[in-house]
Amino acid sequence: MGMNVGSGGTTEDEGIVDINTTPLIDVMLVLLIMLIITIPLQTQSVSIDLPQGNPPPQTIEVPVVTLVIDFDNSITWNGEPVQSEDDLQARMRQIAIGPEETRAEFHVQPNRLANYKTVIHVMADAQRLGITKLGITGQEQFVQP
Repeated sequence: MGMNVGSGGTTEDEGIVDINTTPLIDVMLVLLIMLIITIPLQTQSVSIDLPQGNPPPQTIEVPVVTLVIDFDNSITWNGEPVQSEDDLQARMRQIAIGPEETRAEFHVQPNRLANYKTVIHVMADAQRLGITKLGITGQEQFVQP
């Protein structure tokens, strides 16, 4: 009976150079379980009745009102100067009445140097008076080259 001491085997100073595959197998099993769980969810479908063909053309021409707020906070309504806030609110009330389909689109075009307070005040008045089709135009002047 003999014992092999010192030749052939590994010593305490040498490390094991094989990759530990246990974490890789754990990750693979978790991904496999997630795949098995999500496959039944992907096979369920919801029936949707989508319209076929092209929609009919719009028969009613919607007017567009352009409100320009200039650098000195002066306001023009389709090119006509607005004299007072009461005049502006009266004009806004006129386009806020009637059926939703025929109401005018309200485009606000602020100048780059206009006061923020004035622009927000006009937009808040429009919302308060019932204008629902509101947009801001002229944003290209705010793009920095």
